[in-house]
Amino acid sequence: MTEASSGRRSAMRKATQTELHKLRGVASYQLGKGTGEVLFKRDTMVVHSPNTGRMRHLYRDGTLLATLRANDGMFALSIAGAHLLLRSRRFKNIVTVQSDISDFIKQGRNVFAKHVKRASLTIRPEEEVIVINEERKLLATGRAFLSGEEMLSFKRGVAVKVRHGVTEA
Repeated sequence: MTEASSGRRSAMRKATQTELHKLRGVASYQLGKGTGEVLFKRDTMVVHSPNTGRMRHLYRDGTLLATLRANDGMFALSIAGAHLLLRSRRFKNIVTVQSDISDFIKQGRNVFAKHVKRASLTIRPEEEVIVINEERKLLATGRAFLSGEEMLSFKRGVAVKVRHGVTEA
């Protein structure tokens, strides 16, 4: 464990009812109705920023679920958070890519439009997305560069800027 992560863990504490209410509200707004209850249970642990005192990292069972971005107050999903949302079937912003490029995406490489097989039409640029292959296996989480419709119609360019691949160290 690195010095930074050990310091982060020591500042971890259980989320208050008010914090849980806020987290669930932001999740439902950003990720879709009902996603807040899927991600944030009563045992959610919170790490606050040492500089601002605001919530930053959100854990359950010692595993990072999401990070609240300081610049806009929205979530950046971790792989563990994406797994929970994918299993619940409440999250709709899913991009399906060709299975033959799965290994590249797992390593954290960006998704190009020409590799997109399916994309939710509700996806808008800059939104959080989950990337899966044709077998519905989770590959990555990231941020959409294109709308869902554009991902399907464009044959060039980055469709998803991958933030976390499943095999990244």
